[in-house]
Amino acid sequence: MKAEELRERTDGELKEMERDLTRDIWKTRFANFTNQLDDTAKIRRLRRELSRVKTIITERAGQEAASSADNA
Repeated sequence: MKAEELRERTDGELKEMERDLTRDIWKTRFANFTNQLDDTAKIRRLRRELSRVKTIITERAGQEAASSADNA
Protein backbone atom coordinates (compact mmCIF):
# COMPACT_ATOMS: atom_id res chain seq x y z
CA MET A 1 0.00 0.00 0.00
CA LYS A 2 1.30 3.43 -0.87
CA ALA A 3 1.93 6.20 1.65
CA GLU A 4 -0.82 8.32 0.10
CA GLU A 5 -3.36 5.59 0.76
CA LEU A 6 -2.11 5.17 4.33
CA ARG A 7 -2.43 8.89 5.05
CA GLU A 8 -6.15 8.65 4.28
CA ARG A 9 -6.64 6.20 7.15
CA THR A 10 -7.45 7.12 10.73
CA ASP A 11 -5.04 6.78 13.65
CA GLY A 12 -6.93 3.77 14.97
CA GLU A 13 -6.74 1.99 11.63
CA LEU A 14 -3.01 2.68 11.43
CA LYS A 15 -2.42 1.27 14.94
CA GLU A 16 -4.39 -1.84 13.99
CA MET A 17 -2.38 -2.21 10.79
CA GLU A 18 0.83 -1.87 12.79
CA ARG A 19 -0.24 -4.71 15.10
CA ASP A 20 -1.28 -6.92 12.19
CA LEU A 21 1.91 -6.30 10.24
CA THR A 22 4.07 -7.04 13.27
CA ARG A 23 2.22 -10.32 13.73
CA ASP A 24 2.52 -11.15 10.01
CA ILE A 25 6.26 -10.49 10.04
CA TRP A 26 6.69 -12.84 12.98
CA LYS A 27 4.65 -15.56 11.28
CA THR A 28 6.52 -15.11 8.01
CA ARG A 29 9.91 -15.28 9.70
CA PHE A 30 8.84 -18.43 11.50
CA ALA A 31 7.66 -19.97 8.24
CA ASN A 32 10.98 -19.04 6.63
CA PHE A 33 12.93 -20.60 9.50
CA THR A 34 10.98 -23.86 9.16
CA ASN A 35 11.49 -23.88 5.37
CA GLN A 36 7.77 -23.47 4.66
CA LEU A 37 8.07 -20.06 2.99
CA ASP A 38 8.48 -19.99 -0.78
CA ASP A 39 8.57 -16.21 -1.27
CA THR A 40 11.33 -14.89 0.99
CA ALA A 41 10.89 -11.37 -0.42
CA LYS A 42 7.62 -11.22 1.51
CA ILE A 43 9.57 -10.49 4.70
CA ARG A 44 11.13 -7.43 3.12
CA ARG A 45 7.81 -6.18 1.75
CA LEU A 46 6.14 -6.55 5.15
CA ARG A 47 8.99 -4.75 6.93
CA ARG A 48 8.77 -1.85 4.49
CA GLU A 49 5.00 -1.64 4.86
CA LEU A 50 5.37 -1.59 8.65
CA SER A 51 7.96 1.14 8.33
CA ARG A 52 5.58 3.25 6.23
CA VAL A 53 2.82 2.88 8.80
CA LYS A 54 5.13 3.78 11.70
CA THR A 55 6.46 6.79 9.82
CA ILE A 56 2.97 8.19 9.26
CA ILE A 57 2.05 7.60 12.91
CA THR A 58 5.20 9.47 13.98
CA GLU A 59 4.51 12.32 11.56
CA ARG A 60 1.00 12.75 12.94
CA ALA A 61 2.28 12.72 16.53
CA GLY A 62 4.80 15.42 15.63
CA GLN A 63 2.13 17.54 13.99
CA GLU A 64 -0.13 17.25 17.04
CA ALA A 65 2.72 18.22 19.36
CA ALA A 66 3.59 21.22 17.20
CA SER A 67 0.00 22.41 17.00
CA SER A 68 -0.50 22.07 20.76
CA ALA A 69 2.75 23.98 21.40
CA ASP A 70 1.53 26.79 19.12
CA ASN A 71 -1.75 27.03 21.00
CA ALA A 72 -0.09 27.21 24.45
